Amino acid sequence: MDVPFVTTPPAVTEAMLDIAGVGPKDFVLDLGSGDGRIVILAAKQRGARGMGVEIDPALVARSRQFARQAGVHERAEFREQDLFVTDLTPATVITMYLLPDVNMALRPKLLALKPGTRVVSHDWGMGDWRPDRERRVAAPEKTLGLDKSSRVMMWTVPARYDGHWCAVSKSGAELILRQTFQQVEGELMQAKKTHVLLGRVEGSILRLSQLAAAELRDGILVFESASGPGGITRWRRATGACG
Repeated sequence: MDVPFVTTPPAVTEAMLDIAGVGPKDFVLDLGSGDGRIVILAAKQRGARGMGVEIDPALVARSRQFARQAGVHERAEFREQDLFVTDLTPATVITMYLLPDVNMALRPKLLALKPGTRVVSHDWGMGDWRPDRERRVAAPEKTLGLDKSSRVMMWTVPARYDGHWCAVSKSGAELILRQTFQQVEGELMQAKKTHVLLGRVEGSILRLSQLAAAELRDGILVFESASGPGGITRWRRATGACG
C-alpha cells in the first residue's frame, strides 16, 4: 500500500506529541516518517528517543541530515523500510499520517502491542476502535484538502480482560466480561443473583462501573480494595466451574 508524502503542519506535529504526553522516557516510532519532523521534534523539544521508517530513500537521507542539523542524530534514527515489516514493539508512542485502509491494515498489530502503548494518528481513524482523546488543530498551511484544520486522535492500547473469571476465595462467585476494544460489559453472578456491569480499560487498568481500578498481577485480577465486584478483590481466569 503506497502512502503519498504530505507534510504535517508544525502545529499538528506539536499537537500529536502533546496529546500523547511524549516525554524523555518515551520511544517514538513514526510510520511513514517523511522528512523526519515528528521524531526530530520529539527528540529536540521533549528529550525522547525515536525512529522513523520511510520507503523513499531521498526522504530518509533528508531526515538524517535534518537530525544532524538539529543536534539529535544520536536519539533520532531513520530507516528506509516498509512500515508493515517494522517491529513495533519497542515503541511507547506510535505516530502516523497514513490513509484509512493502511490504518485498518495496521490495527491488528497495534492492538497486539503492550497495554499502555499510545497510538496517534493525523486525520484518519481506526474504524470502530474509537479514540480515547481527540483534538481539532488549526492548520492554515495544510496542503491536502480544502479544510485548513486537522484532526489529531490518540488511542491507548488496552489490556485484555474479556472472559470468565472466578473468585479466588472459592465462594462460587463468577464474573463474565465481554470486551470491545476499551469498552467492557458483563455480569457478576453471586448468591444466585446476577448484576450487570459496565466498564472501561485504560491501558493496563480495568474500571468496572464505579468500582476501584483493577489490574492483572501474576495472572490474578486484583482490585485495589474491597470495592471489587461483590466486595471480592481477587479473581482468577476460569478453567472450569467456579466454586
